[in-house]
Amino acid sequence: MPTSQPPLAVFAMNPVHLPELFPPRLMARLRELVRIDPGLVVRDFADPAHANVLAEAEVLITGWGAPHIGAEVMAAAPRLRAVLHAGGSVRSMIGEAGWERGLAVSSAVAANALPVAEYTLAMILLAGKDTFALRERYRTRPAYPTPEETARTGNLGRRIGVIGASRVGRRLLELLRPFDLSVSLYDPYVDAAEAKALGASPMPLEDLLRTSDIISLHAPDTPETYRMLDRERLALIPDGGVLINTSRGALVDPDALTDELVGGRIGAILDVTEPEPLPVESPLHHLPNVFLTPHIAGSLGNELERLGRTVVAELELLVAGAPPAHAVRRADLVNSA
Repeated sequence: MPTSQPPLAVFAMNPVHLPELFPPRLMARLRELVRIDPGLVVRDFADPAHANVLAEAEVLITGWGAPHIGAEVMAAAPRLRAVLHAGGSVRSMIGEAGWERGLAVSSAVAANALPVAEYTLAMILLAGKDTFALRERYRTRPAYPTPEETARTGNLGRRIGVIGASRVGRRLLELLRPFDLSVSLYDPYVDAAEAKALGASPMPLEDLLRTSDIISLHAPDTPETYRMLDRERLALIPDGGVLINTSRGALVDPDALTDELVGGRIGAILDVTEPEPLPVESPLHHLPNVFLTPHIAGSLGNELERLGRTVVAELELLVAGAPPAHAVRRADLVNSA
């Protein structure tokens, strides 16, 4: 995108995230690359106040809370050539008109995958030590657990089942390698050789569920994965097994999961639920075998800067006339979030 002057870029996102995505040093670098007003953050492309800047904009820098980029935006922004997303999925953000124009679309989904994988690793190791149940016991009985209570506790040879070799899933598999764990993988788009190269034994979904102590969901939210863990499949998880979900609540039948958890047969670590957030009357808030977190596995706080760094790196490529390193293509969205 070489031009006689830097291209005009516009922020489009929830402005609350802007200072963490682009702290002063990063914002300064951004302004060296493009003409951009840090005080202008578009929340509504139809707002007449933004008409003039959209008419000249060549790049949109988007983030969480970005408005939809549809045919009306394409008409209002005839010079728009690139959308750099400081977040994960762009599936619902980019409309058909954007793809038809051939926008260069980039996402920081790979950067956002890192903290999700780190969160999941931590939860796997804590679950293997039966940390959450022992903590509950310690509340009411401040004494060391008995040998009987810890007979099934520990991470030596613990069987971990990973569902989905997404970016998060692949990073998690990397993080699991140093530990004495037995890791299996289900992903219909990954063959046996690739699964083994990732450090996991390939398995059909039902076999993975039957043979895993801890199961971690990392599949995308697509029509094919909707309720992939239904009542019948949840029943395959061994007694005492733990389900970790940092993907999307829609992948699990919420009523069936609630029944399993209320019954106490299995446990769960849930960073995402359906609905989200859970209503206050949900029994999951009070079950000792459930650990709930409010969708915090992804980038938070200072981790947001990593997303901003990705956008700046992509912008450096674009202004040099090179394609983005983390390009998203319409065909990619078929099997991704």
